[in-house]
Amino acid sequence: MSVTSGPDHGVMEGKGSYNRHSRIPAGGGALALPLLEEAVRKIELDDGNAPVVIADYGSSQGKNSLTPMRAAIRVLRERMDTDRPVFVFHIDQSTNDFNTLFEVLTTDPERYALDEPNLFSCAIGRSFYETVFPPGHVHLGWCSYAAVWLSRIPGPIPGHFVAHRSTGDVHAAFERQAAQDWEAFLSLRARELRSGGRLVVVLPGLDDEGESGFADLFDHANRALTEMVDAREIRAEERERMVLGTYPRRRCELLAPFRARGQFQDLRLERCDLASLPDAAWADYERDGNVEALVSKHALFFRSVFVPSLALSLAQAQDAARCRIFADHFENRLKQRLATQPAPLDSFVQTMVLARQNDVKRDAVRSSK
Repeated sequence: MSVTSGPDHGVMEGKGSYNRHSRIPAGGGALALPLLEEAVRKIELDDGNAPVVIADYGSSQGKNSLTPMRAAIRVLRERMDTDRPVFVFHIDQSTNDFNTLFEVLTTDPERYALDEPNLFSCAIGRSFYETVFPPGHVHLGWCSYAAVWLSRIPGPIPGHFVAHRSTGDVHAAFERQAAQDWEAFLSLRARELRSGGRLVVVLPGLDDEGESGFADLFDHANRALTEMVDAREIRAEERERMVLGTYPRRRCELLAPFRARGQFQDLRLERCDLASLPDAAWADYERDGNVEALVSKHALFFRSVFVPSLALSLAQAQDAARCRIFADHFENRLKQRLATQPAPLDSFVQTMVLARQNDVKRDAVRSSK
């Protein structure tokens, strides 16, 4: 299954901004650590000394990858000799801030390579909607919060910029794209995983009622963009082109590819859990009552994750100065709106654990049919 790559969206704000303000994705990844460790214990390892390969799909600037990679490597070392090499590949789009990624990997006090002489970090600048590795190459795949981004944006969203505020044919187009992309993502990873390998996917999700926890934040951001049009800080046609290529999924949408046969492309579903993620910034606010700090954390989270994608619709999108001015004005307006109605950004996290079916077992099942 192939998917044509769309616009260059989904790249986080550079120079370490995402690392500094991505507390929410970090919290979601932390919730999944027990399932990641369990998955590593179940990976099938041969008795040789060939390198073990870990793929971090959608690494961004690396800070949020340190804890899960360290946990995975620790469990691996419980199972195998320290002489056996481990390769960790960090994958993201070619325009990702890889300079910051490598700075984190080599200088961060929490880096996973400490005291690991046979640990080798690498990076691949490619979309995970393309083939990233040769077939049967990856022992463990990890993808945290990245697969919420679509390969392409189906079209504009009248009156808003997020798919779940759309209706009718517009929403249906995003729903179709999300389903196609999810199957494409799974198909590609199924080919890249080794027999007996595991893939752990963490996603910002929706509960059964379709709530994400971010609706108020997105609505405030939408009104801030309208204010910028009214103030002539951006043009109306620029605003109309602004769309986020994201699509949080319900559990039923994540499970859809597995319903027909109980598996999909030789991937077997081992776990699919929905958890709630309390807003750590709100907990800070309840302790200290600092509204300014609260709204700053929420606004900078939005800016570091989503504003670069919105800025692609500016007439001078390649003009770094204009993009920075747009981001600064937007951040200030969003802060003003959030300060009038302080609220927590409690959200939902979907975690899936998928196993690449053992080739011998798979062939035995097929021959028995």
